[in-house]
Amino acid sequence: MNISRITYCVLVCFLLSSGNCIAGSVSIRILHVNDFHGFAEPYRTHGSVEPRGGAACLAAEAGTLRREKPSLLLAAGDMISGNTWANLFQGQPVIELMNLMGFDAMTVGNHEFDYGTDVLKQRVSEARFPVLGANVNGLGLLKPYYIRELAGVRIAVLGVVTEDTPVTTHPKNVRGLKFEPVAETVKKYLPELKRQADFIIVLTHIGFAADRLLAEQVPGIDVIVGGHSHTRIDRPVAVGKTIIVQAWEHGKALGVLDLTVEDGKITEHDGRLVDISPDMCRPDIAVKALVEKYRKKVDAELDAPAGRTDVDLDGENVRKRETNLGDLIADIVRLTARADAALLNSGGIRTGIRKGVIRVGDIYSVLPYDGYVVSISLTGKQIIEALEHGVSAVGSGAFPQVSGISFSYDGKSPPGKRIREAVIGGKQIDPAKEYIIATNDFIAAGGDGYKVFARAAGSAAGCNVTGGAMKGGNLVYSDASRQLRDIVVGYLKERKVVAPEVEGRITEVR
Repeated sequence: MNISRITYCVLVCFLLSSGNCIAGSVSIRILHVNDFHGFAEPYRTHGSVEPRGGAACLAAEAGTLRREKPSLLLAAGDMISGNTWANLFQGQPVIELMNLMGFDAMTVGNHEFDYGTDVLKQRVSEARFPVLGANVNGLGLLKPYYIRELAGVRIAVLGVVTEDTPVTTHPKNVRGLKFEPVAETVKKYLPELKRQADFIIVLTHIGFAADRLLAEQVPGIDVIVGGHSHTRIDRPVAVGKTIIVQAWEHGKALGVLDLTVEDGKITEHDGRLVDISPDMCRPDIAVKALVEKYRKKVDAELDAPAGRTDVDLDGENVRKRETNLGDLIADIVRLTARADAALLNSGGIRTGIRKGVIRVGDIYSVLPYDGYVVSISLTGKQIIEALEHGVSAVGSGAFPQVSGISFSYDGKSPPGKRIREAVIGGKQIDPAKEYIIATNDFIAAGGDGYKVFARAAGSAAGCNVTGGAMKGGNLVYSDASRQLRDIVVGYLKERKVVAPEVEGRITEVR
């Protein structure tokens, strides 16, 4: 059969399913998410009215976009740990979800290690896509890279994770593993990948600032699809010839990067984020069913006992004075971060618990907002400033509940003069001394008007204090993988019985 050159080209383009294939030009789409942290259900963030996210809508949008042109769906780490929907089952539901959505590859994030290596091996074995970690030595199931031919173009995807992983998860979770320097690892693999592929994507979980540095230090990377810093990059950022993208957090946005490839080289690119919410989509039915299946299991878990209290736990008066429930939660936060003291906003404590059995769901009612524990280095002067703000409007959610601190205040005194006495560790607070203060990520980001925390947490250039695992400034501890309410549940299960009393940590001078 005689087929002219033009007819042959058209036929090849049709078979390769590229809607934009003309004379050697191919359009390829990279879809990407990062820092999902198991948030399969839509939720309302602090200050927002409309719910965001939702795996069923994320899947529906990804499916629509994939049908338009040849596509890869990639995940840049921290997928399986963080939200109760995932945590109660050690990340298994997330792998099921990713299999159902047809992910092409993911790199491990630091929080993939939160359940330990044995569980991670199990999750990797369940995945119907390659799980990457080129700079992780000692975990054989992780592959360094993945090569896929798409519309006649060979694409290499190399996965790397932050070298800080051993200090951002419990040391026992990474025992026997070694995390090699990211830049050296990428340099090592580039020549090998260039021989096998037309262009190279480095799928990273190192943070946006580190992605920029990697692009500067290692020429030859075509695309970096990043995670870890929970950064919202609405349009791709170019560093030299490297394109950098990241898609925020928790499935609240889907990253879209369209590439025009000619003769195996990227000649044009365009990218965006698609916001995900239940109000803007027709949900994927299969994914919706999966989410609901595990939601029912979560509900059953919430009915399980966590412990017992021998006294009523007062959550009704937390905005006006010290309460035993406020003391208990603040103590748990301080112990978790191993800090000198803790300060929490009472507005995060929404109800009390009656004497008797404490069920897991009771703790979720007390602490309904998503949030995690951080600690920040503050001077004594800054701590006094924070306390001044906390008592400036008794009855508001900013009123503090504390641990490791005792102070007295006069609410009728002028601003800056309300705190009369403040003690940490049995000694008067020294204005010039630095103390480690534990709190939640909401306060650390300046929530409820605690600007002193935001200034301290965000004092380093590029520090992201508005979402997810914060890093930089005077930040000492940050663990976005565990919700505060789950930490409290774990504490109760270990202690079994509690009976906290008001200790006189906060005294109003009358």
